[in-house]
Amino acid sequence: MKTRTMTMLLVMLAGWINRHQQDMLEYLKAENAILKEKIGKKRIILSDEQRRKLAVLAKKIGRKGLDEICGVFSPETLLKWHRMLIARKYDGSQSPRIGRPRISEELRNFIIKMAKKNRGWGYIRIQGVLKYLGFKICHSTIANILKKEGLEPQPDRQKKTTWAEFIKSHWQSLTAIDFFTTEVYTLKGLTRYMVLVAIDYVTRKVEIAGIIEQAHGTWMQQMARNLTDPFSGFLKNKRYVIRDRDPLYTDAFIKILKVGGIEAIKSMPMAPNFSPFIERFIRSIKSECLDKMLIFGEAHLRHIVQNYVEHYHFEGPHQSLNNNIIDPPPKGQGEIVCHERLGGLLKFYKRAA
Repeated sequence: MKTRTMTMLLVMLAGWINRHQQDMLEYLKAENAILKEKIGKKRIILSDEQRRKLAVLAKKIGRKGLDEICGVFSPETLLKWHRMLIARKYDGSQSPRIGRPRISEELRNFIIKMAKKNRGWGYIRIQGVLKYLGFKICHSTIANILKKEGLEPQPDRQKKTTWAEFIKSHWQSLTAIDFFTTEVYTLKGLTRYMVLVAIDYVTRKVEIAGIIEQAHGTWMQQMARNLTDPFSGFLKNKRYVIRDRDPLYTDAFIKILKVGGIEAIKSMPMAPNFSPFIERFIRSIKSECLDKMLIFGEAHLRHIVQNYVEHYHFEGPHQSLNNNIIDPPPKGQGEIVCHERLGGLLKFYKRAA
């Protein structure tokens, strides 16, 4: 239980770090775009809209993060702009103006939520949807709401597809590949072996593509041919494969994947949760199996890995699949019996036929 809690905390921390890095990048992009507009001018004087945009992005990063990125504007200035925005929002000193009534906070939040979830929608499109839902609102009001929230107009928002949006829209065609290593006792002494594994995002099924003492270019090319085989390849009917920045993924390897209709997506640097499913499998096979055994020779390693993969597919429940087994065996009606693998290291309980 303690190990599971620590694992969950580490996963949450990795996700937070990645989001924090994305927030920093968004701020720096916005600041860079504003500075480009000011090229050739003696003083950098920002409009209220530009101050508002930077203030909203800066608030997400926080004082410590602003100190790290060393932007053009000091953290004190950015946070002061943010406090001014809050003060204006709740300023009740002005007498009510005659005109159209203010929209409700609920409708305002709904417009912001709609714009974030539909990055290709402009102000007119959002206005049309609201009209269908029974809300009469001017498109300029929608524009002001989104600008105050720091959201760019539709053409800019449409260009910036997030990683979460990409995964959601390509879920059925996504896979990932990665290496993990383990130490094996051989006649040469303790030797490190490399294992290449692939995973299907939808089903969570895995394939051990190959096991070798030291991967090299020719071997990697053969692995690419095996994975993209039109009849039995693990990546057939898939469109994308996520891989890390290991130099073993050579141009020849990527070209063979491309010929097979697979586009290789290189992960971002310092992004531990870019490919979480395959990382989770690697952590599982190591903590539940490999780290608890002494492995003697390559044949013994292959036997252990094969047994764990069978246990992973046919016997182990998966939390990300609502605690279901990927390929559960037929259910019996008899007494409960325990099946063991690798001398009892891996156990599975089922009812006898």
